[in-house]
Amino acid sequence: MADQSDKISLPVLLEGFDRLMPLHVRLDAAGRITGYGPTLAKLVDGQGIVGCDLFEAFELRRPAGMTSIVDLQAHVGERLRLTLRHAQHPVAFRGLAMPLAEAGLILNLSFGIGVVDAVRSFALTDGDFAPTDLAVEMMYLVEAKSAAMETLRGFALRMQGDKQMAETEAMTDTLTGLRNRRALAQMLERLRESGTSFGLMHIDLDYFKAVNDTFGHPAGDDVLRRVAEVLVAETRQDDTVARVGGDEFVGIFPGVTDTERLKATARRIIEAVSRPITFEGRQCQISASIGITTSASYRELELARMQHDADEALYASKRAGRGQVQVYQPGSTLSDPPELDDRRSA
Repeated sequence: MADQSDKISLPVLLEGFDRLMPLHVRLDAAGRITGYGPTLAKLVDGQGIVGCDLFEAFELRRPAGMTSIVDLQAHVGERLRLTLRHAQHPVAFRGLAMPLAEAGLILNLSFGIGVVDAVRSFALTDGDFAPTDLAVEMMYLVEAKSAAMETLRGFALRMQGDKQMAETEAMTDTLTGLRNRRALAQMLERLRESGTSFGLMHIDLDYFKAVNDTFGHPAGDDVLRRVAEVLVAETRQDDTVARVGGDEFVGIFPGVTDTERLKATARRIIEAVSRPITFEGRQCQISASIGITTSASYRELELARMQHDADEALYASKRAGRGQVQVYQPGSTLSDPPELDDRRSA
């Protein structure tokens, strides 16, 4: 009676294999596959590998050099590395072979670190793993980590975006959308440090005070925005145009030291700015005076001196009758009469 109770029927034994080792492969003495677990069945997708030689269905990579069941029997109990040849998606296994009755072998497989890809590729669930397998718990941890990392990444991107937006706002004139004094100073310093030649244009509006006095500050603000549009339209994408005062603007032109080319740009600006600007049915009439200098005019570049000289050339344009452009000539004296200082925006 004791001997009879110790015996386990084959169906019960196979059911136990399927439950405890859902990725197992059963082999006969000749190395042919006689059965396999339900999870492995999902991977072969109904192709059926029962009756196939193990080495036809799998590629055994480690230990190297195994090509027959005899080789596998010599490595019973050792760690194996193998891949399924005909799976829907590439999948690698770790394995361990142990002997069965009647000279057969049972080969138990696991996904190892490839479990994440396997679960995603084959839509595996908790029921596809042995009850004692921690793969699903590991998947939860991986997914939780991925979700946390994605959240942190999104937060970092938002922070970076907020930082860039704040930096852009700090460098932007809120009324016109042009660069401001701070941005201008940084650009000039970068050009000086890099040794890049450039042209500098100082622009001041003529008769702007009359617009404010006659039509009010809303009209003046609208005129400034229209002038900003002109300056952007008449300059290149790589140029920098900044509003540095009430009605004062500065243009930087990297790589341009040809004064005739700069004067041609200045004339286009003056022509466009001099066209009447309509505000609430009333016409605002202004013009612009411009002073120019270039980095090529100086043996040693001093930014403050260069800006001063462009301003001196601007004064000369004012004296010449406004709506003019003048280029600063090194060694010249372009001092402005004191009374003109109070009339620059007039």
